Amino acid sequence: MTETGARSASAPVLLIEDEPAVMAYVRAALERNGYHVVTAQSGADALQMLASGNFQGIVSDMRTPGGVDGAQVHAWIANHRPELASKVVFITGDIANEETVAILRKTGAPCLEKPFRVQQFISVVEQTMGRAS
Repeated sequence: MTETGARSASAPVLLIEDEPAVMAYVRAALERNGYHVVTAQSGADALQMLASGNFQGIVSDMRTPGGVDGAQVHAWIANHRPELASKVVFITGDIANEETVAILRKTGAPCLEKPFRVQQFISVVEQTMGRAS
């Protein structure tokens, strides 16, 4: 299948996660459920991909290296790719942090606390982005 054909058939989910083990776990869960996945290890890398790419949705850690965190990625999406603003799912190990809670309330994006069960995660992804085609 050509790159163009793959993109038109099903846009990928952009996964933003800097921990290799978590990235592998989340990517495997998404792919087993039919989603095509592309990854970024930092918010800065993700913004470059979002500037030119077509995505079904975004799964992002709240805390990423490189000076651009999940909240900043969401703010960029809201300003530059508003059609994707409601298609973001956050994952974090930091849900008790008041700043994180305030960001989640502001964005309205669903958030799963690490560690989470695959089925719970896929259910939230399907509700947010739709099923994989």
